[in-house]
Amino acid sequence: MTTSIPWQYSYTAHNTNLNLVVLPSTHMVPMNTFLGRLAVIFVLFLILFPVLTSQIFIVWPWYGRRWTVELIYLLLPFNVVSVMLLWNYYLCIFTDPGGVPDGWEPDIGSDEGYEVKKHNGGPRYCRTCERYKPPRSHHCRQCNRCILRMDHHCPWVNNCIGYFNHGHFIRFLFYVDMCCSYHLAMVTRRVFAFSGRYYFNEPSATELFFVIMNYVTVGPVLLTVGVFSLYHFHGLLANTTTIEGWEKDKAATLVRHGNIHEVKYPYDLGVWRNITSVLGKNPLKWCCPSTPQGQGLKYQLSSGDSVESQHSWPPRAPGTEKMPFKLPDSPWTYGNGNVNPDLRPSSSNTRKFYSRQAYTSALPPYHPDFEENSSLRPPQYLSSDLDTDLEGQGGVKLRHGSEGYEVRPLDREEMLRRYIETQVSEEGRYQVYEPDPLSDHEYDFDSLAPSMSNERMDHYTLKTS
Repeated sequence: MTTSIPWQYSYTAHNTNLNLVVLPSTHMVPMNTFLGRLAVIFVLFLILFPVLTSQIFIVWPWYGRRWTVELIYLLLPFNVVSVMLLWNYYLCIFTDPGGVPDGWEPDIGSDEGYEVKKHNGGPRYCRTCERYKPPRSHHCRQCNRCILRMDHHCPWVNNCIGYFNHGHFIRFLFYVDMCCSYHLAMVTRRVFAFSGRYYFNEPSATELFFVIMNYVTVGPVLLTVGVFSLYHFHGLLANTTTIEGWEKDKAATLVRHGNIHEVKYPYDLGVWRNITSVLGKNPLKWCCPSTPQGQGLKYQLSSGDSVESQHSWPPRAPGTEKMPFKLPDSPWTYGNGNVNPDLRPSSSNTRKFYSRQAYTSALPPYHPDFEENSSLRPPQYLSSDLDTDLEGQGGVKLRHGSEGYEVRPLDREEMLRRYIETQVSEEGRYQVYEPDPLSDHEYDFDSLAPSMSNERMDHYTLKTS
């Protein structure tokens, strides 16, 4: 039984086995937001303004407003490149980059390979889309879905660059460079002809204005898009998307720091096969729009690489695995395991009130003269890790934070005794005086002094009475 799914997918069901086939995308992708549409209008202005004004206000008056063979030879290539530029830009906008089919699951038992999660080694799964993710696919927050072989989300085309429109995007960049270079060469040739007077008349004010505006428009576009094109052409030669380029840079940093061993990028097939995987196998058709072969759900690995090499990409630093969170049985307990009914979370107003109070004592808590009943606490003592006994709040301990167990408070006398023991126990730091034991002929005059003074006082009292 064969069921057709509109627009994008079809599958063939045999009992319980699903054989998914991704059809070439032919429907138009609607533009997402107002800002995206505004960006597309701006790009169209940058394309059409120099293409039209350079021919109407610069080249046409230069040739005396008459059609000649030389004029046709000059403008025909320029218009062909401009049409190809607009065509590929249209395809970048309205071609679906490719999404994950409904019900697709990786075949774990096959030898074709599948990308795994970093933490548990299982197949990659998108929690937002609630479906498995094929190799080299990523979730786009702007499009709100997973994109096959996602390169990046381009705001200038208001669409994601993925498996089915990556070739259109590469050709679009190529034709932008070609069109801008041809345009600047054509306008510059007219500027050099100003002083030679080879043709009918000198440039008018209107022609001079549009010459300046064309330089201002095309020059920055050629510089910015040219650098951007070099980056993407390099990625085409290495069969690397923008996201995978970031992953390769991160892996190189980990190798340079000695955190991991060098890991080979599994999708580099060689320069020729890398280009044909995106632009097609016929070099004569590389400049013409074409649909890539395949479904975008699996990719060929480089020679000599096994399926495990695909599982290990992208590499991760050791020790970055997150431990599973386990909620304790009773986060707030007494020592006997019962829940404390008087324990309540602190409010932000109480924290702000005590953070404004000035702390007058400069003594540490273990000092004997530290004011135990002082209600003014410094802000650093109102931390999220300690219990605070606030005066005037009914004596209820307030727990700052949301994790941990109730901590038994320590006595300051005990803290002082421990501190003194740690200081005195260091050998050679203090000279401890130890008195010799009293001999038989020595007396303790200090112990006799109080009794003698008492007898004198009694004698003085009797005489006065």
